[in-house]
Amino acid sequence: MNQLRIHRSVLPKALAMAALAAAAASWPVYAHHSFATYDRSQTLTLKGTVKSFQWTNPHCVVWIMVQPEGGGEQQEWSIETTSPGVLTRGGWTRNSIKPGDPVTVEYYPLRDGSHGGGLRSVTLTATGQKLSASFGDSEKPGLK
Repeated sequence: MNQLRIHRSVLPKALAMAALAAAAASWPVYAHHSFATYDRSQTLTLKGTVKSFQWTNPHCVVWIMVQPEGGGEQQEWSIETTSPGVLTRGGWTRNSIKPGDPVTVEYYPLRDGSHGGGLRSVTLTATGQKLSASFGDSEKPGLK
């Protein structure tokens, strides 16, 4: 009987510690999904060629090689989108965008002005197919 009393007195403390640990572990996930790095008051457009398409969680990334206006060496841009699961529900596959595809990209620019942003849509130049991406806004991803 004494063992049962000791167990009951430890149980509330153990549950409180487990709840605290779960809350602390979930904070980085919450913080990671912030869209604050993107200026969502602007939508900009890039034309270039897909270097690679990373189909991984928590966010897919499209790397695009862009020829700057006025010439010069090509610039590599990193355009982040949502998760593979969200894109899949919108009709995307891991092969929707392939290296070498010429594309036009609509994106939210990074606030710091570096070569990157949050994807709104990709249009495949060869077919005219438009792939949209929900990036923290009300637009649903999908084929258009």
